[in-house]
Amino acid sequence: MSMQLNGPKPSFTVLTSTVEPPKPKKNKLVVIGLPLVAVLFIFSLLQLQFDYAKIAEGFTKLWGYMGTMFPPDFSDWKHVLLAAVESLQVAIIGSVLGIVVAFFLSFLAASNLTPHPLIAWVIQSAASLLRAIPTIVWALIFIVSVGLGPLPGVLAIAISAAGMLVKVFAQSLEEIDKGVLEAMRATGASWLQIVMQGILPTVKTAFIAWCVLQLEGGIAESTILGAVGAGGIGFEMTHAMKSYNFAAALFVGLVVFVMVFSVEFIANRYKMKLKTRKS
Repeated sequence: MSMQLNGPKPSFTVLTSTVEPPKPKKNKLVVIGLPLVAVLFIFSLLQLQFDYAKIAEGFTKLWGYMGTMFPPDFSDWKHVLLAAVESLQVAIIGSVLGIVVAFFLSFLAASNLTPHPLIAWVIQSAASLLRAIPTIVWALIFIVSVGLGPLPGVLAIAISAAGMLVKVFAQSLEEIDKGVLEAMRATGASWLQIVMQGILPTVKTAFIAWCVLQLEGGIAESTILGAVGAGGIGFEMTHAMKSYNFAAALFVGLVVFVMVFSVEFIANRYKMKLKTRKS
């Protein structure tokens, strides 16, 4: 009996799995897209045949012109500020009109809220068409229609804003959790109650951010539109550049920067207050 106890103990072999975890699948967009972009980039450089000597010469001239910008020319500050106010008015009115139109159309364009998929497709297609045409082209079209002045700028910014905001507003609405909408529908809430109590509180911050971005872009666009006869500070910038008065052009650029920075600063303060109220 003792011999059996003192004998060699049986050995047990632990079987371990040697199966390797599945390798992550390669992203086809990265594998195919990046080399394609690189090939197109190189092809474009060769096809366009840039004259790098002229580019270097141009930067040398630009460096010389920058020396003539300082100090800025404030002599015509009253006229420039009045033009800046006009550009700001054009940007605000055009952006607000575009925001209002896009706000209502986005509920019809969102796939989870539209009454019918065909309605969503029609609105999204129309918005894509509006976005495809540059704002300055819209301004030229409206200048032919209604004449020179701030009105063509307002209409052009409104059209472009509506085309862009319909898309981003609808995307924000489509990101809402479907469970929230289904739960509210199950309680018997009407479509208006769902929008006011379930949707708007969720997307309010995103909508405000997009509206601020549009207003910033509208100010920049109003500056460009002034160069084609839509009024505002853009005309002053074009006049200064054509007359090689770079010091006056720098002052106009500083005014545009202050306008855009002020809008962004006020909007950020407002968003911080919204977050403070939520917490």
